[in-house]
Amino acid sequence: MVQVPVLSLHDFDGRPGPFSNALGRAWRETGFVGIRDHGLDDQAIEQAYTVFRQFFALPAQIKQQYHRPGIGGARGYTGFGIEQARDHDVPDLKEFWHVGRELQAGNTHPDILLPNVWPAEIPAFKPTALALYRALDALGARILSALALDIGLDADWFSDKIDHGNSILRPIHYPPIRNAVPGAVRAARHEDINLITLLIGSKEQGLEILTRDGQWVPVSTLPGTIVVNVGDMLQRLTNHVYPSTTHRVVNPAGEAARQARYSIPFFLHPNPDFLIRTLSACVSEDNPDRYPEPITANDYLQQRLREIKLL
Repeated sequence: MVQVPVLSLHDFDGRPGPFSNALGRAWRETGFVGIRDHGLDDQAIEQAYTVFRQFFALPAQIKQQYHRPGIGGARGYTGFGIEQARDHDVPDLKEFWHVGRELQAGNTHPDILLPNVWPAEIPAFKPTALALYRALDALGARILSALALDIGLDADWFSDKIDHGNSILRPIHYPPIRNAVPGAVRAARHEDINLITLLIGSKEQGLEILTRDGQWVPVSTLPGTIVVNVGDMLQRLTNHVYPSTTHRVVNPAGEAARQARYSIPFFLHPNPDFLIRTLSACVSEDNPDRYPEPITANDYLQQRLREIKLL
């Protein structure tokens, strides 16, 4: 079992140094890093798990009322067996909910940054989810600040590129496995679409990453650690200086297969109109530009949502 590198956010003072260097090194080598001393309260995280479990325990017909067709699962509920990984021929064994950014004013992309949907049956769902969203959004911005320093950019380079980002908090429920379609797994091999993903991990095992030498290895994390990994948008922006690591959630064996699994990833996206153009600092004679044609973050997202059957 691989122990991903773990860094303390207490060591980051907003300037280039050991923290930004270690972050960059971890992402170059594994695409994953653990962050501790991140400021998220353990009780708030436990409260979130409790509330999300309450929602997923509701009858299917009630949950389905919160599905919004035609928007790629951007808000509200997406049912079991809908999302399907690229290059996989059966859907994943999971259901999930999407919480997006709440803007008080100045929504320049009302057709993209849609209103959130909230389950009336769980009154604590909205305040709990929004508090967790805001905490992870702020944490992600700080981690991207350290990343910018590792590339040689200003610490605030990402600030005005993610302040209206189409970022998503996704509580996930992997139900007990019974009579699954052959080949179906909880989450088939995939790479994340966004810039970075912050994962409040499951207490159950199952997450595996594909190493650079082609081996699948289980990932273990320490309590109180949030795992942060590179997504495809960041890989593209940095010309693969920071590779997006393939990962999956496998079906457990024996009695564990009859237990539910929960996790809470936060997918940090840039602003919809952000142009993903290869950073000049990441282009060299040894690493020529793989993406001479830039693309907006929203166009890239729409392409990928079609590939995974959400659109």
